[in-house]
Amino acid sequence: MAAAWLTHLAGDRVEVRSAGSAPGAAVNPAAVEAMAEVGIDISDRAPKLLTVDAVRESDVCVTMGCGDTCPVFPGKRYLDWQLADPAGQGVAAVRPIRDEIESLVRGLLAEIAPE
Repeated sequence: MAAAWLTHLAGDRVEVRSAGSAPGAAVNPAAVEAMAEVGIDISDRAPKLLTVDAVRESDVCVTMGCGDTCPVFPGKRYLDWQLADPAGQGVAAVRPIRDEIESLVRGLLAEIAPE
């Protein structure tokens, strides 16, 4: 959801990568539904495994409970957003997570690529 928000809000001002340390087989259907409610279609997205190269090539790495499994490189900016896990949750539980992610993404975007 964070990558989708950032892509939606930033357009071509930033390059967005999304991956996980233990990605699921498919995007959470409740997340797909919650994002569709705000006009963002993530139904065609597929979870990807986080790679060392993806972290190395990024300026800012936003993690969400990645812990020690995420690669760390000196000089990179890391943000660990403490969010409820939407896995296995229904759309009603995912909506507040979606909205919190939007707020965090808007704050980050204002710092890294203001309009």
